[in-house]
Amino acid sequence: MIQWSRVNVLRDEVGAEDFEEVVDLFLEEVEEAIQGLSADSSATQMEQHLHFLKGSALNLGFQAFSDLCQDGERRSAKGETGTIDLAAIVDGFEQSKALFVSQLPEMLAA
Repeated sequence: MIQWSRVNVLRDEVGAEDFEEVVDLFLEEVEEAIQGLSADSSATQMEQHLHFLKGSALNLGFQAFSDLCQDGERRSAKGETGTIDLAAIVDGFEQSKALFVSQLPEMLAA
């Protein structure tokens, strides 16, 4: 669910001292973008939100969440927004976040 090798690369890129700030910013921005997801969104809006979420997720190693966003992005591009399971996307983020937060201290200590 979490690609820890990507997390380590990001930590190396931004530096250990700035890593926590980057993580906090990521989580905040993703939560805001998720709130912008709505079944009433146009296909273009939905596609843009999901593209942003997919990229953000990949940056922090949230692979499973990114996959859900990518599927939704593809459906939006085809105009099939009614087939996107927004609840699964939100749940995917919440599960990824919970796992990430619970395992991060152990992974950083390794």
